[in-house]
Amino acid sequence: MEARAAQLRLCADGGANRVYDDMPLLLPHENAFDVRKRYKPDVIKGDMDSIRKEVLEFYASMGTKIIDESDDQDTTDLHKCVAYICDWAPDLDKSNLCILVAGALGGRFDHEIGNINVLCRFSTIRIILISDDCLIHLLPRTHHHEIHIQPTVEGPHCGLIPIGMPSGSTTTTGLQWDLAETEMKFGGLISTSNIVKGEKITVQSDSDLLWTINIKKL
Repeated sequence: MEARAAQLRLCADGGANRVYDDMPLLLPHENAFDVRKRYKPDVIKGDMDSIRKEVLEFYASMGTKIIDESDDQDTTDLHKCVAYICDWAPDLDKSNLCILVAGALGGRFDHEIGNINVLCRFSTIRIILISDDCLIHLLPRTHHHEIHIQPTVEGPHCGLIPIGMPSGSTTTTGLQWDLAETEMKFGGLISTSNIVKGEKITVQSDSDLLWTINIKKL
């Protein structure tokens, strides 16, 4: 989704630093101030321990809503942002809601695990964690899943990983090494380094799974 087409644009605390620093680098022939103003977040939310003072002051002056939740140290900044989105659109059909989280992977491993935990805590909402290399989203056990591949931008390497509990039975179609009522668990078999064969993958499992696929370098 093009950034300006999103209904709501949030930065989780220090994520605002990345937007402030990196967006002008993507458009080097334009004035940096104009780029930052055009791609400003609607909301910055978190415990405010990472955002730089000049970044906070710049976006506040541009009308960005600043929400300081430094009193809440039991949830991550991403959790706070997802909760804000749910409160912002209480009447929205959650099945039509998609939250794309850029910069959610890479860096500190505990941060990555915290972000993956958010997928599980908001399992009824489609949340996609994306990095330069891959994307991850949750496949809840309550549904039969069809995953439509865009081969020009993603694949072929992929994986299915049980999360929260072992999988007693997972069945797939469309992979080079399909699973047929296969048991998966940490300490046993998990489906890493698999390969997509077509443009549609189906997955049925008795446990929640993480789906991950690589993103091609453009």
